[in-house]
Amino acid sequence: MSQNYVLSCCSTADLPKEYFEKRAIEYVCFSYYLDDVCYPDDLGQTMSFPDFYEALIGGAEPRTSQVNVDDYINHFKKFLVRGKDIIHLTLSSGISGTLNSAILAKTSLEEEFPDRRIVIIDSLAASAGYGLLMDKLADLRDEGKTFDEVVNFAEENKLNLHHWFFSSDLTFFIKGGRVSKTAGFVGGLLNICPMLNVNDEGKLIPRDKIRTKKKAIVDIVDRMEKYADGGLDYSGKCFISNAYCEEDAKAVAALVEERFPKLDGKVMISSIGTTIGAHTGPGTVALFFWGNKREK
Repeated sequence: MSQNYVLSCCSTADLPKEYFEKRAIEYVCFSYYLDDVCYPDDLGQTMSFPDFYEALIGGAEPRTSQVNVDDYINHFKKFLVRGKDIIHLTLSSGISGTLNSAILAKTSLEEEFPDRRIVIIDSLAASAGYGLLMDKLADLRDEGKTFDEVVNFAEENKLNLHHWFFSSDLTFFIKGGRVSKTAGFVGGLLNICPMLNVNDEGKLIPRDKIRTKKKAIVDIVDRMEKYADGGLDYSGKCFISNAYCEEDAKAVAALVEERFPKLDGKVMISSIGTTIGAHTGPGTVALFFWGNKREK
């Protein structure tokens, strides 16, 4: 059933370009800088993910730039002029201020297009967890759900989307101030992998320090067993994103598929994009699934 609304998100939902196109999910690109040269965060099109992470390993200094008001206006206008309403979910406000830019763009465009509806939703999500939420909304749209039904589902269920991730390289966590230099040095000596998640405010929260990557791979799947909807009977989708460590992601995926026999299809593995990756650096694996309501 064709619907008269568009589902839209930011490139920081970190799914492949081909997947967004297949699911008819529109996106607007963040941008990032490497050594003061600006690039679009366009899902690896302008710069491949291996080239990006190799640049970081080589010492390139990254910084990111959120989608601004004009970018949002130009993005939204493409659909409004075609008579389409828009449901746009932004990257978590606990990570980025882009929500405010999207709201300002909406306010500006409502004067020009008074007959069209634009709803901006704070996803409280990031990377392929954000992508998993968008994927579910696309399912609802394809089932014939109305604009309001999709909006209501997003608002009522976004905190059921779990994000768990670990990193085997603390370099960029130290640079970003999430791990102190002293703790990072000790962690490196002891092969510590910090385990983090995204809380109910959409913020990244360190939860545990796991000794060795091998144990972290098991621990992250243990957390899925604990929090997933139905536990080991979980029958939803599972996405994994990784920052230039696909073998680690495959190891997590194999364990998930072995432990959750009712999973909806195989685990989908994608790359952590350049905006999120500029903050995590290489070596991060993130696991996303549906479960109980996230808490602090």
